[in-house]
Amino acid sequence: MKALMQEFSVPDRYCGPKGMANGGWISGLAASYLPAGGAVEVTLRAPTPLGTGLRVERENGRVTLFHGDRPLVEARPVDDELTPPPFVSLHQATVAARRFLGAESHPFPTCFVCGDREPGDGMRIHPGPVGGVPDTVAAPWFAHPELAEWSASMPLTHVWGALDCPTGWAHLEPGGVALLGRLTARTYRRVVPGRTYVVVARREGRERRKLFASGAVYEVDGRLVAASRATWIEI
Repeated sequence: MKALMQEFSVPDRYCGPKGMANGGWISGLAASYLPAGGAVEVTLRAPTPLGTGLRVERENGRVTLFHGDRPLVEARPVDDELTPPPFVSLHQATVAARRFLGAESHPFPTCFVCGDREPGDGMRIHPGPVGGVPDTVAAPWFAHPELAEWSASMPLTHVWGALDCPTGWAHLEPGGVALLGRLTARTYRRVVPGRTYVVVARREGRERRKLFASGAVYEVDGRLVAASRATWIEI
């Protein structure tokens, strides 16, 4: 049975590339229409435009986001076990963020998650390489209360955003460009606005233009908050 769930548009604020929704943010939005607790796999079929009419439909336990008759995003529950990259300390993540490649060369400098945005306007997650830990990037994330609109929990859209961009930066080199193709994620506990978290991502290999990575959000004491597995497409 097919049911119309919602009609909406994505505000410009939640951009990734210019004119397009951030891949993690829109994936988290699709995932939010499915039951909480398990892993969800989201496939991005096409870029999601900003500021235009979209709709969400659910059929046979799956959620699909449409622009007109064109499917853009598909989400489905899966039984996959996600293996997060190992925890690194807040100090290690803070030092790593000072080496953020995007500070000098960023393909999408206004990105909601990893762009150069004002505090409270963007998430400001700037992952850099972790010293002594191969293929791994990390950054601190201050969950600004304004991003949660002063609610008690950070929206799932933002948590998935934190699991998204760092997995891309685990691969990107100066001048490189890639777009998220698929993100599978699971959350284990809520993100509390006003707290600082550690975001970690690890390169997991590549197959031609497909780039694979794992990601995680940790509390500063090492407790796992959320984990992800990502596939990026190199442009």
